[in-house]
Amino acid sequence: MSHLLTGVPASPGIAIAKAYRLEMEESIPQRKEIEDKAAEMRRLKEAIESAKVDIDRIREQTLERLGPKKAEIFEAHLFLLDDPELTDAALARIEREGVCAEFALYDVAAAIMDALRSMDNEMLRERAADVEDITRRVINKLEGRAHHTFSELSDEAILFAKDLTPSDTAQLNMDYIRGFVTEMGSRTSHSAIMARSLELAAVVGAGTDASHIRTGDTVILDATSGKIIVNPSRNQMEDYSERKRKYEDDVLRMKSYVDRPSVTADEVHVELAGNIGGIDDLEKVLANGADGIGLFRTEFLYMGRSTFPSEEEQYSVYKHVLQKMNGKRVVIRTLDIGGDKELSYMQLPQEMNPFLGLRAIRLCLDREDLFRTQLRALLRASAHGKLAIMFPMISILSELREAKRILNEERIRLEQEGVMIASELEVGIMIETPAAALAADLLAEEVDFFSIGTNDLIQYTMAADRMNESVSYLYQPHHPVILRMVQLVIQAADHRGKWVGMCGEMAGDASAIPLLLGLGLHEFSMSASSVLPARELLSRLSKQEWSRLAVEALSMSSQQEVLDFVNNQLRSEA
Repeated sequence: MSHLLTGVPASPGIAIAKAYRLEMEESIPQRKEIEDKAAEMRRLKEAIESAKVDIDRIREQTLERLGPKKAEIFEAHLFLLDDPELTDAALARIEREGVCAEFALYDVAAAIMDALRSMDNEMLRERAADVEDITRRVINKLEGRAHHTFSELSDEAILFAKDLTPSDTAQLNMDYIRGFVTEMGSRTSHSAIMARSLELAAVVGAGTDASHIRTGDTVILDATSGKIIVNPSRNQMEDYSERKRKYEDDVLRMKSYVDRPSVTADEVHVELAGNIGGIDDLEKVLANGADGIGLFRTEFLYMGRSTFPSEEEQYSVYKHVLQKMNGKRVVIRTLDIGGDKELSYMQLPQEMNPFLGLRAIRLCLDREDLFRTQLRALLRASAHGKLAIMFPMISILSELREAKRILNEERIRLEQEGVMIASELEVGIMIETPAAALAADLLAEEVDFFSIGTNDLIQYTMAADRMNESVSYLYQPHHPVILRMVQLVIQAADHRGKWVGMCGEMAGDASAIPLLLGLGLHEFSMSASSVLPARELLSRLSKQEWSRLAVEALSMSSQQEVLDFVNNQLRSEA
């Protein structure tokens, strides 16, 4: 008899195959006294070095298969194996207490993982999986047990596991694996991110019910909606075989929009741009025919390493991106560290609420040395393409003026040094706070563009932490209050002849795109995979009609009312 499980959709797709359960050998090392402390310490060091060799091999495979950004995960693993808080602390336990290497390492790592998992910051909680991954690998070395491989697979399968580590995901055999389901995890976990890079159907956070699925069970994995159907009926198999075929046909159909212009049914042109975090994201932006890059998150240049990137290193990356985009606009956001993004080598102050603290432009104005280095690299790169510099988290006019002052000083210095800088360089800001939205008319006088960062704007407007499940119901992109905020920003920019983009998740939401079009948004920036579906949707929409409908939505009382209104309208137009 079939039964249904649900989880978090992590990477879209539909797969039908037999289940393959990844049984993790969970061994908790016991405390054992040893006599030769020096030999035991040497044994641990050798196991760590052997683990480093394995991780470096996986890093090279990932670099070749998925690009440098995903390979950084394993650079971070190598960094962790040199972290004194882990390895030196374990060696010290052996020397001080005379315990075996397995127990010393496990006990130290468990304390670190407990500390990480107790944090409010989701990104830091996810880092516990990295510590667990490398610890398990070293303990396997110490115990003479092989680390898991997928070599025994010989048929198509959907993988089931309690969790997947980054190294597990990087080594998935794509000849046979059609998708995976984990009991733990979230959309931001490494395994979810890598599944999207591999374009592999994945559902995470399915809970302990998923532990009852055994190897050989027939499974339908609907990763577009987060459904897992175990031992489906004949009707379900027929239904989902048809859905799978339609999904794959839709994916192929979308490819026909790669070279088409981004225009509405009534011939109004808008810009569909891609969000990127590094060089390796570029190929997908280009492959999906994006009109430009609406958000380059430069903080990823600073993460997964032990020192700040130099001016030369940043210049090289920015130049490469601008050249690859071949004259299309590239909006590069200056350093946005703080909140849920931290650097291990930068001692940020401990704050009661880091989302409201020293972050983004506030941090850059506080650490001018870092800011000036990045601005110099950006200005030098501007000669190689169409660059737009964007300052994040601007709340008041004086922050914008101070950032522009520093930018202008660095421009003058570079010109005096004889460095070529683009004569036309757009400077804009992200609208992420209610203060900036309400002051948009004043800010518009001193910028070339706005980009609305809805992820933060929504949480600050609703006073609800988007990472907190208890108040997640308040994270409502379609609420009339948010739509009014967006309208306010667009009207202020229009009045002064400036363009407005949006780079938050809302920009790629099929239920939001018609409303945003109607409100007059000029540029939509989204994940590369969302560009073609957005272009296809826009081709069916009338800007004139949705300008009227969007105004009607502004007067509604709830998000659900707005969603029902939009979806009913789209169905009637289909």
